[in-house]
Amino acid sequence: MTVGALAAERRSLFTGGFTTPVLALSAESVEHNLALLETYSTRHGLAFAPHGKTSMSPRLFARQLAHGAWGITAAVPHQARVYRAFGIRRIFLANELVDAVALRWLAAELDRDPGFRLVCYVDSVRGVELMDEALRAAGAGRPVEVVVELGAGEGARTGARTEAECAAVADAVAAVPTLRLVGVAGYEGEVPEADEVSVRAWLRRLTALAVEFDAAGRFAETDETDEIIVSAGGSAWFDTVADVFAEIPALSRPVLKLLRSGAYVTHDDGQYRALTPFNRVPEEGALQPAFRLWAQVVSRPSPGQAFVNAGKRDAAYDLHLPEAQVVRDARTGAIRPAAGITVTRLSDQHGWLATGPGAELEVGDWVGMGLSHPCTSFDKWQLIPLVTADGTVTDLVRTFF
Repeated sequence: MTVGALAAERRSLFTGGFTTPVLALSAESVEHNLALLETYSTRHGLAFAPHGKTSMSPRLFARQLAHGAWGITAAVPHQARVYRAFGIRRIFLANELVDAVALRWLAAELDRDPGFRLVCYVDSVRGVELMDEALRAAGAGRPVEVVVELGAGEGARTGARTEAECAAVADAVAAVPTLRLVGVAGYEGEVPEADEVSVRAWLRRLTALAVEFDAAGRFAETDETDEIIVSAGGSAWFDTVADVFAEIPALSRPVLKLLRSGAYVTHDDGQYRALTPFNRVPEEGALQPAFRLWAQVVSRPSPGQAFVNAGKRDAAYDLHLPEAQVVRDARTGAIRPAAGITVTRLSDQHGWLATGPGAELEVGDWVGMGLSHPCTSFDKWQLIPLVTADGTVTDLVRTFF
């Protein structure tokens, strides 16, 4: 049976032959989140290239593009190759690309498809040298578009640390025919001890760098675009990004203000529930957690303890443990709150539950758990049912990690 044929049968997640553990996505919450970020981006004049490494799901990429996404962001070359296999026309690679094999593939892909566009980071003169060397060796016919990455501060992750270093990288790009400088970018989530003041200050450095580079005539005109890219925006500070990007003055060409948040598509019940900018701007709306991991009680050895058949192989646990939310009664099929039930530990294939006085739970019951951190939830599952509120599986999401 194909995935499409299975989805067309609209089976019940609970009685339609699915085995536990099973990760499900709320169809209603996914649609709500897609629509909310589309509306938010439009309202604030932002383009949107959601980070695809979160889900690595072409099915969800298609939904994101249908909801107005400019393109999809990638982190590493193999992700870009997956995107291209599924027809993604615009890719923003948020890393410096110095892998000669990947650059050879990229050169061939750009030459093969005039409608394909890839923009990637550069953050060092040496990186520019390596890119140029590999692209020359590959006989690249089209230059690769690049943006200079401004680092988020001393001790942060990647990126040139100072404006002077950024200018040196820009000069190196200008000196080679295989690259074209089209903008500046960075990631505000890496600002050390980030808060509203420090994130805003770093974003203003980024936008000032764009203004300075434009005034100096550093941005190349290309056949593909007549715009200048300024990009930032993870899932924790995109409200501040929107505010600061709104301050960018008129430049010599239109500015593509590119947001890259990825976790929004499913949100979560831990990390991003706490960090989402919508907590600060509730008038803009609210994201909904879409993940629910269903596992079955396989042991109830004592009144204070139970075990389900889902563990580290099945649930994200790098940031927070799963959160027991509901119980589906094995006798009646009724769903009730998981009152008095707490996940305390994960083994490879077991979840340890503490059950308080009066907690209703017996062997055979299904426990529905919320998860924290979408990126390490998706990568454990190759096929994820999309489920409506009544338990009907309407589609299945395949991942390609």
